[in-house]
Amino acid sequence: MPETVLAPLRIAHVTQRLANGLRVIVHEDHTSPIVAVHLMYHVGSKDETPGRTGLAHLLEHLLFEGSQHCQKGQFDRMLEKVGGTNNGSTWLDRTNYYEVVPSHAIELALWLERDRMGFFLPVLDQEMLDVQRGVVINERRQSYENRPYGLADERLHQLLFPAQHPYSWPTIGYLPDLEAITLDDAREFFSSYYTPRNAVLVLAGDVTPEDGFTLAERYFADLEGGPPVVRRAPPAPTASPSSARRGAPRSRRT
Repeated sequence: MPETVLAPLRIAHVTQRLANGLRVIVHEDHTSPIVAVHLMYHVGSKDETPGRTGLAHLLEHLLFEGSQHCQKGQFDRMLEKVGGTNNGSTWLDRTNYYEVVPSHAIELALWLERDRMGFFLPVLDQEMLDVQRGVVINERRQSYENRPYGLADERLHQLLFPAQHPYSWPTIGYLPDLEAITLDDAREFFSSYYTPRNAVLVLAGDVTPEDGFTLAERYFADLEGGPPVVRRAPPAPTASPSSARRGAPRSRRT
């Protein structure tokens, strides 16, 4: 039977970069009159430090709590009025936020993401931090401590990576670290990573590249690019003495 060779997946797109460093990618597809607006920040749990794990995921929760020109609860309501949806997620290397809206409402989604990127810190206070810290702690207990085998993945990462390696801890963080996060920690983390220089905006769907780049310039070009992001080098992996002695596996006699 001849071997089937799959062609690599290629999605047509056009890329530009704004003067403030924001990378903009547009994929044009007029099959349906909808547009996905996706904003990804190059920050995840790997950018945390021991003792402050869970900070990236906590920031994701906080950014759904409102901004200077969009009060708490209005973000979802405004999108729902036009038939849109939204969500976000945090992982080891990135944090993303997205909206899927009818194409006539693309500017609403861009305005909301602009306000989160440029005008979130004025509304971040201790009460907001404490409320969402409690939400995340309950999420961790439900998904890890109170679930059969819930700690298996956490333990696996601890075994795979050295203790100080940023992939060794869970994205949701450890309970003592979550309890120790301060308002200054959250503010510094946001200021360091939630910047145009450290983000990628993707527009996919019923929008032309020309319109997409024009809208990106309109809503994001006046925001400060932010400081250069300094990445910490992870510790080099080392083989344990026991694994070094084992060497290559021997073939089994039959």
